[in-house]
Amino acid sequence: MTTAPLSLEHLIRPSNLGSGKPPVLFMFHGYGSNEEDLFSFAPELPKELCIISVKAPYPMQPSGNAWYAINFDADQGKWNNEEQAVLSRDKIKAFIGEACSTYGLDANNVTLLGFSQGSILSYAVALSYPHLVKNVVALSGYINENLLVKNHRDHNFQDLNIYASHGSVDQVIPVTWAQKTPEILKDLNIKHVYEEFPVGHGVAPQNFYSFNNWLQDKI
Repeated sequence: MTTAPLSLEHLIRPSNLGSGKPPVLFMFHGYGSNEEDLFSFAPELPKELCIISVKAPYPMQPSGNAWYAINFDADQGKWNNEEQAVLSRDKIKAFIGEACSTYGLDANNVTLLGFSQGSILSYAVALSYPHLVKNVVALSGYINENLLVKNHRDHNFQDLNIYASHGSVDQVIPVTWAQKTPEILKDLNIKHVYEEFPVGHGVAPQNFYSFNNWLQDKI
């Protein structure tokens, strides 16, 4: 399928459904990567899904893209540009609506799959706008509550499902950050699964099989 000129660049794998509006899975890559990275999962994911892998809006040098800047300062250490992250959160929100309308997708059956920075943004979108999202697959990320809308605790999360996983020896995002996820989600009464795998900052084969099986039960 040829991609339409929407607000964010993307790749698309059409659903195999012959009629009706298919469910959709949006993919959001990590810092310094691109839309081709997670798209490599597409052949192994459920065929009824339309899969859209999205390119982050901020280009990096010499290559790759980011959802928001990560700055390394001798005095302040490493810090995230959270204003830029909130802008990306809302760019994703708008893009979901654009894509569902343009490609004839089921706006009531939307899954977000993110890795690392893309996972952080997936949480931000789903917890800020749960009426737009049915499922989240959050790989090697964490919930940054600074990126959520201020009244997020007032939302109804009864239809939201989250699968979260992390590498137990992740050297980029500490596993201790991810381990706070179940407590946060439980406090919001969000149905979730949290798993750890003996890997670093990546997706082990057993991790892929686990979230793919979870996903097949949710779409």
